[in-house]
Amino acid sequence: MQLTLLKSKIHRATVTESDLEYEGSCAIDADLLEAAGLHPYERVEIYNLTNGERFATYAIRAEAGSGTLSMNGAAAHKAGVGHQVILCAYCGLSAEEAAEHEPRIVWVDQANRIRRTHGERPEDAA
Repeated sequence: MQLTLLKSKIHRATVTESDLEYEGSCAIDADLLEAAGLHPYERVEIYNLTNGERFATYAIRAEAGSGTLSMNGAAAHKAGVGHQVILCAYCGLSAEEAAEHEPRIVWVDQANRIRRTHGERPEDAA
């Protein structure tokens, strides 16, 4: 049996760009991709805290340190500049793997800079 568990989460990120004419996807600052353990072209679920929209697309790499979170193509209809969102990716695991699994969670500030990551105490964060 395979269980579907949370793999990665970027919590309360701010949409910085919206490009309806782009072919699709969500461009994410490379530093955030790495911290969350997300891969380019990996499916991400996006939960818009501003308007309640929930949708799926795939991640692409944006410049490291840029703070970019760009909704492209159809996703631009679901989340606009300034919207607060949660990005999640899930994985299929066996029951044995699930017993040991811990997701990679990244909390960001309003400029999409990493405040802390899963396992890090808030007072340890930069």
